[in-house]
Amino acid sequence: MRACIPALVCMLAAAQSPTEFGGLRWRMVGPFRGGRTVAASGVPGQPHTFYIGVNNGGVWKTTDAGRTWNPLFDDQPTGSIGALAVAPSKPDIVYVGSGEGLHRPDLSTGNGMYRSDDAGRTWRHLGLDDAQQIGAVLVDPRDPNRCFVAALGHPYGPNTTRGVFRTRDGGATWEKVLYRDAHTGAVALAFDPANPDIVYASLWQARQAPWENGAFKGPGTGLFKSTDGGTTWAPAMAGLPTEGLGRIGFAVAPSDGRRLYAQVEAGPKSGTYRSDDAGAHWVQVNAERRISGRGDDFAEIKVHPRNPEVVFAANTSTYRSDDGGKSWTAIKGAPGGDDYHTIWISPEHPEIMLLAADQGAVVTLNGGETWGSWYNQPTAQLYHVAVDDRFPYRIYGGQQESGSVVIKSRGDHGQITFRDWMPAGFEEYGYAAPDPLHPGVVFGGKLTRFDEATGQTQGVAPRALHGEDWRFLRTAPVVFSPVDPHTLYYAGNVVFKSTDGGHSWQVISGDLSRPAWTVPGTVAPYTATATRRGVVYSLAPSPKVANFLWAGTDDGLIHRSTDGRTWTDVTPKQLGPWMKVSMLEASHFDAQVAYAAINTLRLDDLRPHILRTRDGGTTWVELREGIPDGETVNAVREDPVRRGLLYAATERTVYVSFDDGAHWGSLRQNLPVTSVRDLVVKGDDLVIATHGRGFWVLDDATPLRQLPEAGATHFFAPQVATRVRWNLNPDTPLPPDEPSGQNPPDGALFHYRLAAPAREVTLDIQDAGGRLVRRYTSGDAPQPPQRDLNIPTYWIRPPQTLPTTPGLHRFLWDLHHAKAKGQPGEYPIAAVAKDTARSDQGPWALPGRYTVTLKVDGKAFAQPLEVRMDPRVTTPLPVLRRQLELSLRLRDALDRLTAPAQAALREELAERLAALQESDLEPTEATVAAAEAALAKAN
Repeated sequence: MRACIPALVCMLAAAQSPTEFGGLRWRMVGPFRGGRTVAASGVPGQPHTFYIGVNNGGVWKTTDAGRTWNPLFDDQPTGSIGALAVAPSKPDIVYVGSGEGLHRPDLSTGNGMYRSDDAGRTWRHLGLDDAQQIGAVLVDPRDPNRCFVAALGHPYGPNTTRGVFRTRDGGATWEKVLYRDAHTGAVALAFDPANPDIVYASLWQARQAPWENGAFKGPGTGLFKSTDGGTTWAPAMAGLPTEGLGRIGFAVAPSDGRRLYAQVEAGPKSGTYRSDDAGAHWVQVNAERRISGRGDDFAEIKVHPRNPEVVFAANTSTYRSDDGGKSWTAIKGAPGGDDYHTIWISPEHPEIMLLAADQGAVVTLNGGETWGSWYNQPTAQLYHVAVDDRFPYRIYGGQQESGSVVIKSRGDHGQITFRDWMPAGFEEYGYAAPDPLHPGVVFGGKLTRFDEATGQTQGVAPRALHGEDWRFLRTAPVVFSPVDPHTLYYAGNVVFKSTDGGHSWQVISGDLSRPAWTVPGTVAPYTATATRRGVVYSLAPSPKVANFLWAGTDDGLIHRSTDGRTWTDVTPKQLGPWMKVSMLEASHFDAQVAYAAINTLRLDDLRPHILRTRDGGTTWVELREGIPDGETVNAVREDPVRRGLLYAATERTVYVSFDDGAHWGSLRQNLPVTSVRDLVVKGDDLVIATHGRGFWVLDDATPLRQLPEAGATHFFAPQVATRVRWNLNPDTPLPPDEPSGQNPPDGALFHYRLAAPAREVTLDIQDAGGRLVRRYTSGDAPQPPQRDLNIPTYWIRPPQTLPTTPGLHRFLWDLHHAKAKGQPGEYPIAAVAKDTARSDQGPWALPGRYTVTLKVDGKAFAQPLEVRMDPRVTTPLPVLRRQLELSLRLRDALDRLTAPAQAALREELAERLAALQESDLEPTEATVAAAEAALAKAN
């Protein structure tokens, strides 16, 4: 192993370039349900164009009023967005502020400001890297290079890149123009509509605690005004509460610069306030909690562009007031989504509005009478991921504020749409645990049992008896034993066990959290009491030994049990209070080996931390070489097939290690930057849950298990290929622009690595009898696939050739024999519609064993291939052989019919061939007879 280390290090170094792992691609599964979004803006003069910034999903744009959304930010180094603004005088200029721009229990940070000068096609970074959270961006309506930024700062610690910053050169340089201290940031900005030299800003002193749902606030919060373009500032607080002050959101009426409104969080004095003298004095006009409650989350208020008496507020619903904020009516809310954050109103067409919420963004073109959909944005914030053993396997998770989801990894109609996912019966947070003994049954949340067959949900959480003080967080672990499928574990501050599907529970541990601890220094200057409040955050039963469990807490402890009853504290010496054990992984090869992902974001530490023990927790070593700072680690997983192959899920992407964690390299590939919260290995696939971009799958990661010495040309052993047919519904197909996730490739995937450019590459596929089934060469000239307007574009697979360039390449065989010679790119459309519209289809290959030979400039590399039938299909192999024999005879007959005079017969034969292959069921006698008659006619 030691001799291989230099090669592995070189491999990981090369992995940073797209060539080394270039053939491996992530595919987006979905679901298309919008996730938490706070940044939103329309575009002057373009009534159907809007931008949104998703909290961990990047920047998106629509030009059709929200029917379809397209990502613009996927190649940038952060996906966490808190603010954006379009320059009114030059709409192609767009500013984006990264970081969520809010203080809340679950967040991600950014790395400063960005700007696009071409309407989002390209971006450049503008600095303010250490702001971490940007709450607002304000662009001068006269000058697109004059811009103000509200920097909220570190959510978990003090820093000086806070307050209001100004640029007068388009972001080349920044001036800090309003600053109080290292604990107080800025969160909101606005101009006087008649005079952009009059600027308002809201400062907010707040800090999140290291423990979940803990928060602090201080006296630095306030509303300020500048009358000299932001150079000097004065408080504008007369009439506003000053005690217990939290976040202040405010707006200036576009039609009257003297009219201002504010949403103020201040305990019993919280409410809606109004000023009629440009902020000199304020009066409270409404005190309803539904309008101004939960200020940390909701403080949005906007004024109608033409009528200062008409006001809109965002909270758990969106409200409208027609009397200057005194009374309110809900205009948008459940079941159309809840937790609204941002309102944008078109200044030219006030009936056009954009809302950003925990369920993405929606648009109205008629003043709120109807709204667009948030079921077209793949920006779900997921906490964990689980998979079951069905075919196709299902992927489970809980989505922030939007409930649960179970989604097929492969749709039956060529794509993954709303037909392929459904709620799974548990709340939006936490884990899912599919029952290994009962397909379609899943446990999740805190805690329910859902049966997909009946749609019934049953509460099965342990009942507190005798006054037990049990504590649970939103992400309470739920997991089945990999050794005993009857055993289900669940955890709060103690660990529970059930062997009867949650009908009864045993408490199998004491309180595993810290009984006493020192308050971390990042809490200063706020006062906190070190009470016992931790919980078990991760639970890992051993895949090797029954009743062998690892438990990690969010307050920095790790315990081990070898009998499922008694526990030993095996906390690494590197862990301190509130270093969250985000994920534990018990080894598939050795019960004494475990891995721990340690998340220290809540201690204002964004460095990666991964620990490993090989002696049951007696000693631990840290593994982080190759993972840069800023990549907080959320999960680490071990490959169950190759020992020493590890995967890490971080706040930005996925990493891989081939030497048991000693060295790491990026496995980002085409994955957008987003928070990857969890990762599982399902067969040969890697499945991830992102907190802003839904589920993604890396299909067929077997090359990672076989990576050769650096520099070698190699043909990788292929995974088992499954012969899968699409369900070509005779109904009208979905519109081509209907949002959809991607299916896995249909066929057998081959991977090969070229150490240097090749002159010629060929690929031969032979059956068990040595007969050639298919041959591909790098010199093949692909013809564009035939198209039909009635066939959705996703049904047409582009033709491919064998690459000859250095690096790792992926090639797909569609499990068909060669097509008839002399045919165009595919059979006539009548046949295509019956058989999946492949561009190069011939008769289906049989299930069985094949030999695949790759030749690179004459040097041969051979690998066996197994093709299996779709597990849902029960057609006997003799019937499939009969079907293939007839299909091949028809194909060969087509080869002999090349004269133009026999075009009609060619069409008939093509249709007969398509009819034979219409399904994986036994061909009918009528179909066989028709095929035989056509053959006789041809002969």
